[in-house]
Amino acid sequence: MAEDKSYHPADTNGDGVVDDVEREMYLEFKRKELEDKDAQRDAMRGMTWFALFGMLLYPFAIVLTSYFGLDTAAAIVGDIAPTYFVAISALVAAFFGADAIRK
Repeated sequence: MAEDKSYHPADTNGDGVVDDVEREMYLEFKRKELEDKDAQRDAMRGMTWFALFGMLLYPFAIVLTSYFGLDTAAAIVGDIAPTYFVAISALVAAFFGADAIRK
């Protein structure tokens, strides 16, 4: 009967024993992996807030340009609003969708 060796991801040289060096490397890798995931969550949160504020402040840009008598600018900014909102929404949706598919 064949000997059953259980595999541990920290065993980099495949000898069936996890020594101190392999353990340290594995823990460092896991720590970096957690830091990267944390940074990714922070980036997603920042992007979401940036997109939200942009979408909320965009109408105020139209009002401000009208208030300062820049009616042509207000019309131009108003005309591109639908494209802006769709583009920002698609960007956020694509980013979150890609992250969900990757998981």
